[in-house]
Amino acid sequence: MIPFSILDLSPIGEGETASDALRNSRHLAVKAEELGYKRIWLAEHHGMPGIASAATSLVISHVGAATSRIRIGSGGIMLPNHSPLVIAEQFGTLAALYPDRVDLGLGRAPGTDMRTARALRRNMDNGVDTFPHDIIELQRYLGPEREDQAIFSVPGTDTNVPIWLLGSSLYSAHLAAALGLPYSFASHFAPDMLMDAIAIYRERFQPSATLDKPYVMVGVMASAADTDEEAKYHFTSAQQQFINLRRNVRKRFPRPVADMDELWNEMERINVDHTLQYAMVGSPQTVHRQLEEFLRVTAADELIISTPIHDVDARLRSIEVFAGLDGLFSKS
Repeated sequence: MIPFSILDLSPIGEGETASDALRNSRHLAVKAEELGYKRIWLAEHHGMPGIASAATSLVISHVGAATSRIRIGSGGIMLPNHSPLVIAEQFGTLAALYPDRVDLGLGRAPGTDMRTARALRRNMDNGVDTFPHDIIELQRYLGPEREDQAIFSVPGTDTNVPIWLLGSSLYSAHLAAALGLPYSFASHFAPDMLMDAIAIYRERFQPSATLDKPYVMVGVMASAADTDEEAKYHFTSAQQQFINLRRNVRKRFPRPVADMDELWNEMERINVDHTLQYAMVGSPQTVHRQLEEFLRVTAADELIISTPIHDVDARLRSIEVFAGLDGLFSKS
């Protein structure tokens, strides 16, 4: 059997506030722990009216304080936005507060538009180009103290917080393999390179001090409910969100609608359907069939589920449905 985990963006729904979104993230974490999910990760995004997880380490601590067993972490921290030392201190602090529960997933995208990225970064020329070196620097800050060490992360040193590499491209697959890190592919919104990235990562993986063989996590968006019709209705919020991104319309996470054909044109429908081709939407029986095939072709070691549903009760019901499917799947 493979573990199931949760990816949460702390969505700020229409008619809601950031406080509501953060409270809902806390509820989601508590429910996920009750249902036996392995981890809950928060994602770094900036300048987006529909996402409340910009200060990602703070939100991780918020959900960590409400739980006791489930692993907590980032999916991910966009490392080019930050000094490696600052992230080591933040996650070293989290590790001190929540021992043996913290994961540090790293990405290299800005998690925002370029103007906001410039406001976040002191030097736009560093960031992406220095990403591999920044990962190694971060590993050193979180690892055991060395005799020649001049700069220390306090807290952080010798916490050995597990580092994951996240990605949606072949670059991330090559880098995760070369560094011997666990790898999480963003197939929930970037499906095109999934199978090639997994193959590259597995073929080129180099064992490291922290991982002796490849470990692949794959992501899906999901809306599960008691009926297919209800699940499809709730999933229209995610479909609207992707249209808004393509139209450069910034607004809070939309309420569901009865008919998407009143909102999108044919080209938008095709593009959104392609982007969300791995979404699992439907009743327990329907998502069982969808997931069985997805896990068969990916042979993933772990599944991480994003549940972009406006109504928090329906969101909790969705992860409950998936938890009920957990024991049905074994890695092929």
